[in-house]
Amino acid sequence: MHQVIASPQGDKFIIARPGTRKGMQIPRAMHHELSSAVANGRDVPGWLVNAGREAWGLELSGQPARGNVLVRPVTPLNYSRATWEINKGCNFNCEHCYLAERAFEGLPRDEKDRLLSMLRDAGVLWLQFTGGEPTIDRDFPHSYRQAFILGMLVEILTNGSRLHRPEIIELLSAMPPHKVTVSLYGASPESFDSLTRKPGAFKLLTKGLKAAKEANVPLELALIVTKHNAHEVQAMREIADEYATTYTEYANISPTYDGNPQPLAAQAPGFLDKSSVFKGCPAGHTFFHVDPHGFATMCKVGRENPIGLMTEGLDGLLRLPAIADAQMLRSGGCSGCQLSATCRVCRPLAKAYQEAKAPLNTYCQHDNGDETA
Repeated sequence: MHQVIASPQGDKFIIARPGTRKGMQIPRAMHHELSSAVANGRDVPGWLVNAGREAWGLELSGQPARGNVLVRPVTPLNYSRATWEINKGCNFNCEHCYLAERAFEGLPRDEKDRLLSMLRDAGVLWLQFTGGEPTIDRDFPHSYRQAFILGMLVEILTNGSRLHRPEIIELLSAMPPHKVTVSLYGASPESFDSLTRKPGAFKLLTKGLKAAKEANVPLELALIVTKHNAHEVQAMREIADEYATTYTEYANISPTYDGNPQPLAAQAPGFLDKSSVFKGCPAGHTFFHVDPHGFATMCKVGRENPIGLMTEGLDGLLRLPAIADAQMLRSGGCSGCQLSATCRVCRPLAKAYQEAKAPLNTYCQHDNGDETA
């Protein structure tokens, strides 16, 4: 099994190691040298031996390049990231969920394999498994292994409810993820189970965090602040400090991506994030999203004009940048806004809020309450 990955990224070339966040940039000539060493059965070059020892404490001296170094070729599409909704099904029923539906369905296993190969061939190095809850998909372990073997750095976005299972821990220990991001919905059974609408959910989450920590699985926590847990924010931070390498707080609740306002009821009054000014996004240009049936869109929210990868193949992605650019145009309730230069909400998300007829104070982050904002 490969120890490091050499991959093009845009106009650069990098060396990455699964399970770690530290990497290095190399010139094109070194990438070519590694490719030649693998193809011709030579040992790992001395410069990578030294760099691997310094960066990761990895000993590659005298080791063959083939089997230790996975060299990814330059690809015409040159995407770097993708998110994959392997399945929209979930074992929680969260009040704030942005999905329009949570049907348990998706591609058969052989088509999942074909999709993963296409993602690799599109240049994707960082792949996020999401859902729904990805770990409940019957093909999740197989698909995770396939993505790892194909040379992708895998992130899992999960509710943590199955992290305690031996088969999951063993998989993540044998094939380390780039990271596992766990959503934290409260600091007590009362708040957590209330938001997820699943009795025992907090107990499952706690078991998962403990098991992952014991197995040295790299965890990040996403602290989801809602009306159910706003009084527990400090306690949520303490949980994150105990189990995670880092955490991020999210308080902005959105409608479903097709404009259903129901999730907005979970918004905690007074907890609207003041994020940075929105200055554009490379969605559809350097990364994209894929749904359970293999349809690619610019991102999880901007799902207009989906591209059927399973029928069109990678050529379909050639149309994605133009589709993404069209969705980024300010229109509807945002057209003519005099405050657009300091807006903090991306256009596809603003459209979902507007279709949901959401009050401005649930998403528009201008303090003056101007109804033209």
